Amino acid sequence: MYSTIGYMDSQSNKSSSNAVYSLRLHLVLVTKYRRKVLTQEIRDYLKGVFANILESWRCQLIEFGGEADHVHLLIEIHPALDVSQLINNLKSASSRRARGQYLDHVSAFYWKPYFWSRAYYVGSVGNVSLATIKKYVEQQGTKELKPKSFA
Repeated sequence: MYSTIGYMDSQSNKSSSNAVYSLRLHLVLVTKYRRKVLTQEIRDYLKGVFANILESWRCQLIEFGGEADHVHLLIEIHPALDVSQLINNLKSASSRRARGQYLDHVSAFYWKPYFWSRAYYVGSVGNVSLATIKKYVEQQGTKELKPKSFA
């Protein structure tokens, strides 16, 4: 019998020749100047782009969501990865592809070759909160809250 402390769920673990691991990250990318450039069509396109890029890095896109000015990615990575290099590659490659695919639309927001802000958020996600993070990412863009009136 296993104690719940320190017990690893073997179904969520991956293995390589020298490691058993479960590494998941929550990544948030924001458009430059928070311009609302991301239509639903562009977000759908970016989901495929991110999945493709991550696959080439031996990573996996678990969940994707977003709104007009930002996207959330829940990704699984491997331990031999430089996270900052991966994120910079995700941003530059997705920016190039999205600008190329939707040039007319993006040009209405940016006259220079901008797309993503230089800043980003990345946080590690444990198995305990994975379902919570997936639910949060799935719900992005489902409703818009109205500002409270202080009259």
